[in-house]
Amino acid sequence: MPRLKIDELKKLHQKKYRYQYDCFLAEGEHLVLELEKAAKTNAALLASELYVTEAYQGWASNLTKTVVGDRAMAQLSDTKSPQGIVACVPVSALSQTASKTDAATPRAVYLYETQDPGNLGTILRTLGWFGGFTCLLSPGCVDPFNTKVVRSSMGAIFNVAIELNVELSSLSSRYSTIACLDMQGDRLSSESFQQAQCLVFGNEARGVPREQLQALGAASYTIPGRGEVESLNVASALNMCLYELNRLS
Repeated sequence: MPRLKIDELKKLHQKKYRYQYDCFLAEGEHLVLELEKAAKTNAALLASELYVTEAYQGWASNLTKTVVGDRAMAQLSDTKSPQGIVACVPVSALSQTASKTDAATPRAVYLYETQDPGNLGTILRTLGWFGGFTCLLSPGCVDPFNTKVVRSSMGAIFNVAIELNVELSSLSSRYSTIACLDMQGDRLSSESFQQAQCLVFGNEARGVPREQLQALGAASYTIPGRGEVESLNVASALNMCLYELNRLS
């Protein structure tokens, strides 16, 4: 990973520069600790670099460390009160494109045009908790290396396999059993749900085009509820699905 100047690091708050420079920012003690922990099993993360103020000059780390002034740190931070420690992390250490993974992969969660950074961060945190799932992101999803996503993932982003720009239509060639949520579907506790290899979740407002789900042969399931609310938050629904898949395993 090329060493960036402060002016270049500032640009990482914009998506196009994260992919141009192949790196993103992770701010704060907790995220840096999670990064260092993940680097013990993912050697590519050792290319990450730390930028710290004098208050963190004594921070022990096996990553390259650079001390910067408070003004520079304020430029790198996207919070009102910078902690004084930021990591620059290689995107390529955590992501891959769909073209690299033609063969069948482990169980997966597919997110169709998810837009809310908080939702995606929470989903990554859930995937990191349960383990064993790849996160597939469709074109049009919020960038997983957006600072709000990274922060809300609480460091889980360093432990979840992520694939970018995966077309919905490609799932049928990779997974023999695909599941989605629908109010008219079978109960989530159905035995057949345990066989699902890929779970598809739709855009927060529009869901997933029904005709495309039918073309995939996706089986429909529902989370029974007794209240008057029309729908669940996508991150909450995913939490319940993954718990159910792991409950009997």
